Amino acid sequence: MPAARYKPILDALAADIRSGRLSAGTQLPTHRDLAASAGIAVVTASRIYAELRAMGLVSSEQGRGTFVRDLALPPGHGIDQHALAGDIVDLNFNYPVLPDQAALLRHALRELAGSGDLDILLRYQPHGGRERDRAVVATHLLSRGLDVTPDRVALVNGAQHGLTVTALATLQPGDVVAADAVTYPGFRVLAEALHLELAPLPTTVNGPDLDALKSLCRRRPVRALYAMPTLHNPLGWVLDGEARKELRDIAYEHELLIIEDASYAYLVDRPPPPLAALASEHTVYVSGISKNVATGLRVGFVVAPAGRMPAIERAIRATTWNTPALTTAIVTRWLADGTVARLEAQKRADALRRQAMAADALKGLEQSTYPTSYFTWVKLPDNARADRIAATLSESRISISTAEPFAITANPPQAIRLALGSASLAALPDALSTVRRAIEMDPYA
Repeated sequence: MPAARYKPILDALAADIRSGRLSAGTQLPTHRDLAASAGIAVVTASRIYAELRAMGLVSSEQGRGTFVRDLALPPGHGIDQHALAGDIVDLNFNYPVLPDQAALLRHALRELAGSGDLDILLRYQPHGGRERDRAVVATHLLSRGLDVTPDRVALVNGAQHGLTVTALATLQPGDVVAADAVTYPGFRVLAEALHLELAPLPTTVNGPDLDALKSLCRRRPVRALYAMPTLHNPLGWVLDGEARKELRDIAYEHELLIIEDASYAYLVDRPPPPLAALASEHTVYVSGISKNVATGLRVGFVVAPAGRMPAIERAIRATTWNTPALTTAIVTRWLADGTVARLEAQKRADALRRQAMAADALKGLEQSTYPTSYFTWVKLPDNARADRIAATLSESRISISTAEPFAITANPPQAIRLALGSASLAALPDALSTVRRAIEMDPYA
């Protein structure tokens, strides 16, 4: 088909979407109907829709059709998460979604619509969640090596909210909280907002320097430790049993509260017991279903000693009152019927494939990772600069993260974190090869 006829159709559709004349969620004509109305071949109509997808303007669902995307919610947004154009390969943030998850949600909504207790979803919920929902989560946690009663579980709006209510319930402005020198950026943002002092711990290849933690506790009034023992983000370690027991002993000796972030624990098959099982009276355990199911379903859970639950529930009341009943109903159904366990197994397999691609593309570079992790930490060669490499890759339409958002020290290490879970399996190998070339060609490396 001549370009003079092909491009105007594409441009007109793109303009209508960007201007809002075609609103988010609008179903576009089928390929055949577009071809008939525009007087073009079906193969050309398919090409037009493929280009609209590449621009990030539409999405396609097998068996249902092509729909206008919500441009107000681009993939990648937030304080430390800049909006990305649709044609950028995102190696910056993880939002792994399996092909059948939209269909699962559609089925769950139909089932929920036909259930007999819809009225309850329109009312305020108990701050920590309904008793039966808490019981479902408690049963789920048995697979994590955590045996707790439902009254020690509180439902929250995702793990980040769980960290927030934990800090609000247990810490005061000015408290010293030990954390790995390279750690999850969301906790760093939380500490800044609540005026907590983060004390960085040196890290080793296997975990935090526990001798440094002991020394810090002797020198400073350390109130809490923020830890990710089961798949650290971004360094990828899983603490062994001996290190966990040593952390337990430090907590008891120094009356230290451990805030255990288990958001990525689902990616580790048969891990050692969580710290919350070893030091239950000194640990608040926080996790959720954003990573193992979907980021849009903001449901998480906090497990705490019984004596801390009233303060945690009061913090939930002060921040959100309760976790939305609709999303809680979907998530607890999926926990109970095995859907979450199945998705977790599929994502572990998916992460394993992606790590194999990363190992192949980045062979020879110094990495810190885990075989079934959705990210890898790449230490750069001497004199290479992470910011230069990130800028170079941006020009190649690839987004990565430097160490800066993860570092709680004055001088971030020269390293990059690559999120492997968002790019398509087809695009990932080429993107990783481009990353490698950018590192090797950095002018001062």
